Amino acid sequence: MQFPARPRIESLNQGGQPLPLGVSPRYRVSVFLLSGSVLYTEPLSHDSQALIRRLHSGDHRALARAITTVENRSPGWSELLKALFPLTGQGVMVGVTGAPGAGKSTLVDQLAKHYRNESRKVGIIAVDPTSPYSGGAILGDRIRMQDRFCDPGIYIRSMATRGSLGGLARATADVATVLDASGHDLIMIETVGVGQDEIDVVRLADVTIVILVPGMGDDVQSIKAGIMEIADIFVVNKSDRKGAEQVEREIRALQSLAARSDRWTPPIIKTVASDGTGIPNLVAAIADYKAYLQQENRLLEHKRHNWQERLLAMLRDALFERVQQQLADGTITRYAAEVAEHKRDPYTLVEEMVGKLSQAT
Repeated sequence: MQFPARPRIESLNQGGQPLPLGVSPRYRVSVFLLSGSVLYTEPLSHDSQALIRRLHSGDHRALARAITTVENRSPGWSELLKALFPLTGQGVMVGVTGAPGAGKSTLVDQLAKHYRNESRKVGIIAVDPTSPYSGGAILGDRIRMQDRFCDPGIYIRSMATRGSLGGLARATADVATVLDASGHDLIMIETVGVGQDEIDVVRLADVTIVILVPGMGDDVQSIKAGIMEIADIFVVNKSDRKGAEQVEREIRALQSLAARSDRWTPPIIKTVASDGTGIPNLVAAIADYKAYLQQENRLLEHKRHNWQERLLAMLRDALFERVQQQLADGTITRYAAEVAEHKRDPYTLVEEMVGKLSQAT
């Protein structure tokens, strides 16, 4: 798979000239040179500019700090993402999804090993479920990928869902943006493994891999539920087990019933991730789909569709945060009590809250 060259980063003044030493940080503007064009961002502090330079140069400590800032929504997170966005768009986003026990972590580990042998920088986002009681996460994916932690060309970040549905944590897309901007050629996103409802990854990934395994007993059910419809590549993992051929036949039978709008037929790759069997075939399938997207402007259309969905999600999150801020003084508790006691109906109440939000804007 061919990976595009990375843009370079410089600090310039408003006129596009290099900033002299000693210029006050409040006059600094971070500027990125991309394919000969100049993109300005909002003024950044000296610390933020230093962080971006270190991150862009491959400093893992700077990368960890930037990701933590974004994930926790710490002060300056939005400005950081605005400054990093012009450096993105070069990395290939690969989503890996499937039911629990399908071998997602092991497969991602083997893919990372393969791409590192090709001297590619790899970023991995492993999303784990959050306990509804303690709010913590096991983060077991890190255990299964521990052999990769000493490799400076691989960065692994575990994330807890923190109550988010759809298989991804709320900040997963933003963390992927940071990894892309930091120069990683391939960013693999392993979803939480909730199974049939796990479809958010398709809004983020350039290539979506759906993993099935024989003997799970719910192959046809998961196909009917819709998760199968998001696959660009099917992987039948643990294919040395009895029933692998049956899983493949079921997928092919369903593919014959309905064609995708982009006329792509997802290939079916058999693997045994525990020993690396089939990984070269999977890498080739990823490259084939990427090449297919490059034809007839399909990749741009794919990204437009994904960004349409992501913008709506970002808008929903921003509005929800604003509502939470307005109701942070215990108002929602009072409203809930009134509804529970049948003093007010919830539908009128929600309409009133939305109306107040509109007036505030």
